[in-house]
Order: sequence, then C-alpha cells, then structure tokens
Amino acid sequence: MEKLIIASTQKRAGKTSVTVGLTKALGKSCGYLKPFGDRLLYRKKQLWDYDAALMSSILGLEGTPENMSIGFEHSKFRYIYDEETTKAKVIERAAEAGRDKDLLIVEGGGDLRYGASIHLDALSVAGYLSGRLLLIVGGDEYVILDDLTFIKENIGFDKINLAGVIINNVKDVQDFKETHLRSVNNLGVNVLGIIPHVPELTYMSVRYLIERTFAKVIAGEGGLDNIVKNVFIGALSAGSYVNNPAFTKECKLIITGGDRSDIILAALESGTSCIILTNNILPPSIIISKAHSANVPLLLVPWDTHYTAKQIDGMEALLTKDDSEKIELLKRLVLDNVDISGI
Repeated sequence: MEKLIIASTQKRAGKTSVTVGLTKALGKSCGYLKPFGDRLLYRKKQLWDYDAALMSSILGLEGTPENMSIGFEHSKFRYIYDEETTKAKVIERAAEAGRDKDLLIVEGGGDLRYGASIHLDALSVAGYLSGRLLLIVGGDEYVILDDLTFIKENIGFDKINLAGVIINNVKDVQDFKETHLRSVNNLGVNVLGIIPHVPELTYMSVRYLIERTFAKVIAGEGGLDNIVKNVFIGALSAGSYVNNPAFTKECKLIITGGDRSDIILAALESGTSCIILTNNILPPSIIISKAHSANVPLLLVPWDTHYTAKQIDGMEALLTKDDSEKIELLKRLVLDNVDISGI
C-alpha cells in the first residue's frame, strides 16, 4: 500500500479540492485519513471532520468519518498522548484506513505547521508512515515563492520525502510560467502541475447557504439548487439599485430586511438566485407567493443585515458530496494540468 500525505502551506490553498480531483483522476482504490481534524461537524451526537465526511462519501468508504480522525483539540492531545503514543495511534489508524486499498491518502490540517505542538503536523505524520509528501501551494505569486523559499531555507527539501508540489488556483497560468516558474525550479522543487483558477469552484448553492447559516426557508423550495455568483446588500431604496450594474447581474444573492418590499419585488424580477430576509421580518403574503411561483428561495435569519452580510462574506464555498459537476471538474483539472505519473 502506497501512502501519500497531502499538505498545504496556507489555509484555503485548495488542498481538499485537489485531493478530491486526484483520487478521481488516479483511478485507484483509495483509503483516507485525516489524523488531526480542523473543520468540525456535529452529526449523530459525534464530532466529525468536514473533509473526512466528504471524502468518506465521495470514495464510498465503510465506517464513520469519526474514525478517520484521531481527535480535534490541541488541549485534549496534550494531556492524553505523547509523541510515541501519537505515532502509534497514527500508524494504527493508517493500517485500518488503508486495508485492501492501493493508496492511502492522508490529509494534513489547515497549513504545514498545524498540529506541530502535539506531533500531528503533516511532516511528522509523513515521517511516522514513511509516506511521500505532496505539497499544495496557492495564493499570490509572491506568497507561493515566499512559502517555498522558507521551506527550503528552514527545513530543506532534501529532508522531506517530497513527491512534488502542485501550484493551485493560479489566475494566469501562462504568465506564472513565464515570470515565476524558473524561480520555483531554482529552489530545487519538483513542480508536478499548475492548476488554473476556475470561478465555478468558488460558487455556492442556496442549499449550502441554508446549511451554513441555519436559515429558515419560507418560500421558493424549488430553487434550492440555484447557484450564487454575486452578493448584493439591499439597504437603500429600490430606485437606487435598479440601474446599478451589480443589481442587474444574474445568479445573485440579495440580503435585505423582510420589510423592504420594494427591493424584494425588484429582486424577484432581475435574475435573483436567493433572497435572505434579515431581523426575522416576514414580507407580505403576496410577495411570498410571488417568490414561490418564481422558484426564488426566501430565507429568514434572525440577524441584522450588516451581520448577515459579514457572515456570508467570510463563508468558504466548501465542496459537498452532491456537487457532482464540481467533482468532475476537479478530476478534469487534475488530469489536464498535473503529472500524475510523477506522483
């Protein structure tokens, strides 16, 4: 059984998305383990890691996602496990997760150093399992160069069993190759691929919004799979918005109060994917009926418009098991842009 530890230098580098695309592109039977969970879910009176639950569903793995992580809290580990018992636990779980599989994927935490104080950072785990490390880097071009230079100067690539590096979410691949790739190669890094930025992967569905905000659906249940591409805050009069270019965009989310009938009506007639009504204020029944007929979900939340907008702005469009089009897109991106044979 081969073991591949997948880590990233920064949070939101797209580690889990690349992992999904890679498992689909490889065409091998894969097991999965995330020793130190960092995206908590509470399901069936148990704590799960979001990524573990996702990979369990996508790969059709037996057992519960709970068993794919050893734990979730630094404080608990510090008082229960030392380095040797942590190592033994990782090896034990890896043997279970990889049984009868061609490849075991082991995913690190948010970034390369996450879990270091309790011996569960990605480098330590790679050492425990004698596995190869696949590093996902992303972000601004100079952040990528900074991260890789820091690793070379402070750790040394010769001290890591490195399968290679995948540079992810690059907005202009050709420009990156012409301007920065030589500097990366000069660090002695094996670049396995450069994956372009794809806007579709950043969009979220209304159904996902509901799950993340715990909003109540009061109309438009037929539009829960609508995609949100733009967010618009309705705080002024409708007349101030109708000629605003942002308001005329399709697939938009409108955040406004339930008492703003003028904005809600204008939104229902302008290619809106969803309307979030704030402060628990219900609009008149005729508007609810219009939204239902147009299959535009009306979601009710208890918070004010400012807080709701801030909550949405900080929300990450995480992949879900039902995002079949995104999953297929990720597979295609890996096949088209990554040297799989090098892995």
